[in-house]
Amino acid sequence: MTDGQLILVAGALLAAGLGGALLAGRLRVPGLLLFLALGMLIGTDGLGWIDLSDYELARRVGIIALAAILFEGGLTAGFREIRPVLRPGLMLAFVGTLVTAAITGLAASWLLGLSTLEGLLLGSILSVTDGAAIFALLRTSTLRRRLARTLEAEAGFNDPVAILLVIGFIEWIEQPDYGIVDMLELFVRQISIGTAVGLAVGGAAVWAFRRVSFATGGLYPVASMAAGALAFGAADSLHGSGFLAVYLAGLTLGSAAIPARNTIAVFHQGLAWVAQIGLFLTLGLLVFPSQLDEVWVEGTVIALVLVALARPVAAAVATALDHFSAQERFALGWAGLRGGVPVVLATFPVIEGVPDSQTYFNIAFFAVVISTVLQGATFEPLAKALGLTTDEPALPRPIAETGTIRRLGAEVVEFPVHESDAVVGRYVRELGLPRDALLNVIVRRGEAIPPRGSTQIEAGDRLHVLVRKEVARQFPDLLERWREGPFAPQRERMPSLRGGSVIFSTRPWNAESDGDPAYPQALVGCDVIRHLRTRRDTPGSLVLLDDGRYAITGPSLAVGAAAQIQRYARRRLNAGLADAERAWWQEVVGALAR
Repeated sequence: MTDGQLILVAGALLAAGLGGALLAGRLRVPGLLLFLALGMLIGTDGLGWIDLSDYELARRVGIIALAAILFEGGLTAGFREIRPVLRPGLMLAFVGTLVTAAITGLAASWLLGLSTLEGLLLGSILSVTDGAAIFALLRTSTLRRRLARTLEAEAGFNDPVAILLVIGFIEWIEQPDYGIVDMLELFVRQISIGTAVGLAVGGAAVWAFRRVSFATGGLYPVASMAAGALAFGAADSLHGSGFLAVYLAGLTLGSAAIPARNTIAVFHQGLAWVAQIGLFLTLGLLVFPSQLDEVWVEGTVIALVLVALARPVAAAVATALDHFSAQERFALGWAGLRGGVPVVLATFPVIEGVPDSQTYFNIAFFAVVISTVLQGATFEPLAKALGLTTDEPALPRPIAETGTIRRLGAEVVEFPVHESDAVVGRYVRELGLPRDALLNVIVRRGEAIPPRGSTQIEAGDRLHVLVRKEVARQFPDLLERWREGPFAPQRERMPSLRGGSVIFSTRPWNAESDGDPAYPQALVGCDVIRHLRTRRDTPGSLVLLDDGRYAITGPSLAVGAAAQIQRYARRRLNAGLADAERAWWQEVVGALAR
């Protein structure tokens, strides 16, 4: 092919992948299955458009794709999201993977007449859940956030475990003097090096992002991609787990307040989708349907054992010490989707020349297909039937970046407010923003709210803060206080009325002396200490003054005690007003109700 033809083919395959994703959404089946089918269709045993039998090349493509997918998964989550579910996530990744490999491997040994080591090798290949499949499932799911994060943590951490098991059992089969001690040594070395490199590269990347200002926002995704590549490459070169390193580097970057964070996240989401499409197309090209009739019965039975027995038992064992209900454990057991990772792992014994390795590859294909069809297509309805879904997406969907103005010496920082954050319930005036920082807007339930000092922060809000570069380096400390505290004890300031009685007064609004009726700062010689309501049909508001009186602003100013203002609002309601104005006076009456 000419260069132009190669580019044309690549574009056509990506377009076909996009079409598959759209079709999968309408058919309510996982898109990854259609990508795999597309690869089989255009492969050697299909239309014959592309002939691929190079397992070494396929493994290389798979490793690069999985690294990109894991980095994006860590970047999207961040340590803060993973921390509350770190123990069950790690237990599923380590204990769950081992139990799954053992049960599936022993079943495969019995069904296929393999030796125990060969059966455990096949069980290890099938033991791993797939990050691409899990992340794709959760992005369209409304599963409870804790369960979703547990599955996300497992998918990020279990790849290194399964890879080490596969490498270890291949060595054990080829070298009879290799044993469990050697596997443990391999495991400790790979995990420790991968952890150290991932955290070191991630920390260095955060430090660099906060101190380097690029002339264009397009360079920030390039820098983040370089960080992921350095993490994987350095760990792998030191004989550590590159997959663990790249995931930890992504988690570290995803946890930090860095410039152009949304730009980076959106770029890597797109890159992860390209990696998923490329991975499953490549693996589909490796599958020869004509060879599947030899193992389809055994492959289907082993896949069903994996889905219906090994994974549920592993999930129950791994989460035995955690506070999950029976329904939640069942959902975790049913959510162990297999995807591209088992097929990539199945190329390892083929490349190493392990006997019957082609059988492992074909059975891995059955596991992917059956897991995707049974678990992927039924998981969301099952979760709803078990009462484990909410109205919120399982993984928060980032809103569009408002724009960067770093060339003018500032950054826009987006801060998502979670239920457990110390800032929940606080007023904007209590945020402790430095002089060179300004809260621009609060996004609440899809609407933009102009912040005022009396605006109360709610869980689910997204705060957009404009920060001058002079204070940008100190700003992460403030964000951490918003997360963890401490805040000064919150005191409700409800001033008592001065004097024995209150005189109710009303007069026309004077813009020169009173200011903006929508955002008054002081009225009749008293400071406004709380903004209670904002009028919609015309500029106006209901506010509390520092002497205990209430005031209604707008075309006219009314000041008095709560009961007096209520009576005034009720009289206005009976004056035959338009619907918009009646709604305002009804809102005032409700706000002052005791």
